[in-house]
Amino acid sequence: MPRVLLRRAGDLLFVSFGVSVLSFLMIRLIPGDAVQLMLGANAEVTQRQIEMLRHQLGLDQPFVQQYLAWIGRVLHGDFGTSLTTGRPVLTEIAAAAGVTAELTVLGLAVAVVLALPLGCAMAALRSPAASLAIRLLSIIGITVPSFWLGIMLLYGASELMPGWTAVGWVPFAQDPLGNLHRVLFPVVSIALPVVASLARFLRAAMSDALQQDYVRTARAKGLRERVVLFRHALRNALIPFVTQAGIMAGYLFAGSVVVEQVFALPGLGRLMVGAIADRDYALVQAAILLATLVFVCVNTAVDVLYAIIDPRVRAA
Repeated sequence: MPRVLLRRAGDLLFVSFGVSVLSFLMIRLIPGDAVQLMLGANAEVTQRQIEMLRHQLGLDQPFVQQYLAWIGRVLHGDFGTSLTTGRPVLTEIAAAAGVTAELTVLGLAVAVVLALPLGCAMAALRSPAASLAIRLLSIIGITVPSFWLGIMLLYGASELMPGWTAVGWVPFAQDPLGNLHRVLFPVVSIALPVVASLARFLRAAMSDALQQDYVRTARAKGLRERVVLFRHALRNALIPFVTQAGIMAGYLFAGSVVVEQVFALPGLGRLMVGAIADRDYALVQAAILLATLVFVCVNTAVDVLYAIIDPRVRAA
């Protein structure tokens, strides 16, 4: 186990370094000048003032010096100040992180709860017609984009339920029912594609487990098919399923970036889109870095849990 933890910690450091470099460079390769955007189309601004502001922000330095200065501040917990709002970057991210976290957690919970029975049904059903119908539904779920599904839900709500408030945001602490009312459609939009993917993955794992000797032995003992399916096959198929569910948490976050735009939710995705449009270097870099760290940490935790569940991983 210590060796597994050390290996995962090394991977975490390597990925974090790579993401910090990529996020730093990519935002600077976007056409446009952050200083010009900050000053706007003000004819009274002189070139000297532009150069002074660029020097004040450190944007006149070579990329390497800018990166070293930025990463040095980050290692001391200083992610900088937003160029557009003038507030600390961590304050901006903290205000939006709760929305994205709620969407991701609820979306993953809904996806897992729906994928478990669907995947078991896909593996257990012997009827060709039923198996084909479930497979077609899962394929449709995978191919339907989250943003399109969100738009269709908005359109359906406006036509069938005119009184339904489908956009905007209300904090859970302020109005729990209003909060759940507004996140229902966004959660469904990001969860359904993940449900289909997880269900197909579980079906493959269950089909493989049902071919193993311990399942044949359980059937030979006269156990009911339901007991064989859930107590023996599902228990072993859940090990890779847990890992896949952890990976899907990243896809849920990526889906929430677009869904937040569709439903006007003030989450990290909407914050990053606005920061990219404004060339808010500090905010974009910090948001991408922190979001990636959360994703990598979740997958690291899943890998460690996998090693705890399966002794063969620890021995590898």
